[in-house]
Amino acid sequence: MPTELEELVEFLHHGNTQIRQAAAEHLVGYSQSNVSLFKRNQLEPVKDLKLLVKDYAPIAKNALTILINISSDTEVLKSLAKDDALLETLLSRITVCQFTEYAAAEGRKLTASQNPKEQSANEIAMLLANMAKDDSLQRVLELKRDIPKELSTSKWAMDQLIDCFVKGAAGAYNKHADYDYLSYFFADLAKFPKTREYLTTPQEHDANIIPITKIQVFTDHASHIRRLGVASTIKNVAFLVPAHPVLLSNLNSDPSLPPPSIGANLLPYILLPLMGPEEYADEDTEGMLDELQLLEPDKERETDVEIMKAHIETILLLSTTKESRQVLRRVKVYPIIRECHLHVENEDVREACDRVVQILQRREEGEEEDMPGGVGSFGGDSGKMVALQNEEDEEERIVDIV
Repeated sequence: MPTELEELVEFLHHGNTQIRQAAAEHLVGYSQSNVSLFKRNQLEPVKDLKLLVKDYAPIAKNALTILINISSDTEVLKSLAKDDALLETLLSRITVCQFTEYAAAEGRKLTASQNPKEQSANEIAMLLANMAKDDSLQRVLELKRDIPKELSTSKWAMDQLIDCFVKGAAGAYNKHADYDYLSYFFADLAKFPKTREYLTTPQEHDANIIPITKIQVFTDHASHIRRLGVASTIKNVAFLVPAHPVLLSNLNSDPSLPPPSIGANLLPYILLPLMGPEEYADEDTEGMLDELQLLEPDKERETDVEIMKAHIETILLLSTTKESRQVLRRVKVYPIIRECHLHVENEDVREACDRVVQILQRREEGEEEDMPGGVGSFGGDSGKMVALQNEEDEEERIVDIV
């Protein structure tokens, strides 16, 4: 005999809208603690929930919430991530302002007045972020689809999602959503080399814009979710060593780079969050990037420890080659890290700062002595080298949203 909950799950595909709505609403509370409930009969409830994503707004929101929660299960995750029809449904609903849809079980066409801007866009972004944890979702990078004309000029799904993230900040594109969780989607996809290459390569069809430059501008955004996701995306991108010259260059026309010779100018966006209102000596500011000088006296440093660590670890990754270290020294990264170490009490952040000093201030091969203010200048244990975790360890630390 099926239990009451098992009977309730059966109502997810009931023909009556009110019954479907009641079932989905009541099942939300069980989706975190009883994932097995939704795996019955070879994932039949999951199949029903995929259909309910296209149902009326209240039902769709509950269905998405359940899918977000149960996607922590590997079997469910693979079922979602490999479903091309579901992926297209999610992309259509998150990128298009208005659309026409059919009620899932009744086959009745909804009018525009009944179907305003997508009310569950944030939930869709969260589900996409979870789905990106499966390797199969790399196919988004090669996915072409109809162009949502109000949003983008590109036929590529990834371009459309980035445009949605940029234009949708703070409800600017859709009053029901801020699209902040797309930053977690980008962060998870940036674990894969193919995504890193895309994010750091000028796109000919988009005026040679480097995609990461659209994302990096949000490192000081008011939304904690957006800042954390962007910081994680940038850190994962920094694992691509061949892209470091592009990331570090601040020139729109840089003859040292391959055509179209455009730099991403990443450094100001990861260094500004580490800076407070401190004043620097003339010898420290000489050569410092223009964006980092003459800051307001009320400039506030990033307060979230995980975000600060992500930015500092990005600097560590960018210091992989001698040429990159020379750039970081030339633009005076060391004084900024020094002040961060002095004014932040968190030990993890201070340790990360020490690691940067160890790399930037130590002697290079052929040099006779360390840089001025070099190894051990922070005091305490700062003279001890701390190895950077390997790439796999770093990727596993990308934040989960469930």
